[in-house]
Amino acid sequence: MGKVYLVGAGPGDPELITLKGLRAIQEADVILYDRLINQELLEYARPGADLIYCGKLPHYHTMKQETINKFLVKHAAAGKVVTRLKGGDPFVFGRGGEEAQALVKHGLNFEVVPGITAGIAAPAYAGIPVTHREHAATFAFVTGHRKEGENEDIKWSSLAKGIDTLAIYMGVKNLPYIQEQLLMHGKSPTTPVALVQWGTTEGQRTVTTTLATVVEEARRKEVKNPTLILIGEVVGLRDQLNWFEISAESKGAVGE
Repeated sequence: MGKVYLVGAGPGDPELITLKGLRAIQEADVILYDRLINQELLEYARPGADLIYCGKLPHYHTMKQETINKFLVKHAAAGKVVTRLKGGDPFVFGRGGEEAQALVKHGLNFEVVPGITAGIAAPAYAGIPVTHREHAATFAFVTGHRKEGENEDIKWSSLAKGIDTLAIYMGVKNLPYIQEQLLMHGKSPTTPVALVQWGTTEGQRTVTTTLATVVEEARRKEVKNPTLILIGEVVGLRDQLNWFEISAESKGAVGE
């Protein structure tokens, strides 16, 4: 019997993968990898490993989830070691749970290798701690995909009033809706917001604004996916704690 490793590759900086995740790459017969993983990690694959791209773009899926599940089952059932390499963490908006269920259904062995998720890493690289004793005692991961339903008002009311720091994934397209719902349910218009694009990578840039002006500012600065939206008073600490982008700018100045 083969085995599948559901591996979190981290948020973009290749050095943020875990030792266990790296070993799963090195030992794999087959690697199925997503769009947002750092391609440098594939250089650790052993010679002869089968590399299968299954990344997804907004409105265009290179490979449907059902097809990915079938590939995992097919190769593991053939006795191969399969590494499913995902950006961030496989169980945080990564559909790793669905893939694990497919493997269980077919009686196949699997192991989950957690990864550092963007909701923590992107703010950290932008100089923003998601919790702080003086500013934030509660923190939530939120998907930015709009999904209307009978519990929609309850959800947004809880997020607006009950959570100090919100980390919103995949929310750029629906930013006007997110802004509208948070304001409607009592979030202060002056709440600081950070938009961290391509977090932890050399291309990282951060736009800071407020909840009242975030939609206009995102359009003006042409913010695109992948972007992590961080909402909360902790964003105000960025001016003091910004280390990564300042360091990158310093290196660029030296290089010039």
